Amino acid sequence: MSALYRLKRHPFEIEAKLHRSWVLTYAVPSEALVPLLKPGLTLDTFGDVGFFAVAMVQTEHLRLAGFPKVLGKSFFLAGYRLFVRYHTKAGRNLRGLQILRSQTDSRLMVAAGSLFSHYGYERISADVEAEESEISVVVRRRGETILDVDGNLLRSTLPADSVFSKESEARRFEGPMPFTFDYEAETDSILRIQGVREEWLPRLVEATVNVPPPFAEFGIDPELPNLASSFLLSDVPYRWKKGVVEPLLRTL
Repeated sequence: MSALYRLKRHPFEIEAKLHRSWVLTYAVPSEALVPLLKPGLTLDTFGDVGFFAVAMVQTEHLRLAGFPKVLGKSFFLAGYRLFVRYHTKAGRNLRGLQILRSQTDSRLMVAAGSLFSHYGYERISADVEAEESEISVVVRRRGETILDVDGNLLRSTLPADSVFSKESEARRFEGPMPFTFDYEAETDSILRIQGVREEWLPRLVEATVNVPPPFAEFGIDPELPNLASSFLLSDVPYRWKKGVVEPLLRTL
């Protein structure tokens, strides 16, 4: 067996600044998301729904931990994730995100991310416009718009038909989580990457989705997802620890 898969274990500690991180969280009937789960992971649910997240992130000075900012790379990232739980061999019940796909406007990140992680990068272009009262993000792939969102920064409201009745409920699923998970088939193991941050207080913003995420590409009926929340975070230092691999517990 080739050992190249070991390179994809996020072998380096990485740091960056999240200039903006805007996360749309969609509620989807749990049965529609279960087929997307990797072995060893379960859905993190609210009632009878699970959650599909789209993160639109302007990342600045991403680099190996300890290296000077001038050596860092700044780029745009769109990440598609599921909210999941993982029970470790030590009995811990961890909440986090399962990787589905990542998109970036950086050729370097497509190459490096594909080599050193499970993030599944593909190349896109992105237009981000931000003012004091509004923000807009348009993501294109091979010239086709695959995501188009406007945000009103003066209105902190949940979507009218959100599954959440109050902001405190929505904050349980507000965006980037402490852990990101994926499955390593070569060793029947879970790879987990822990993110570390000090300041973390995203603000609820009103979102208007003009072109929704490409749900059908993930096998999800586009009629099922329902926008549950929209949270925006600005200028937060972030660090990703080295990946940790843990073999799954299998019962006979």
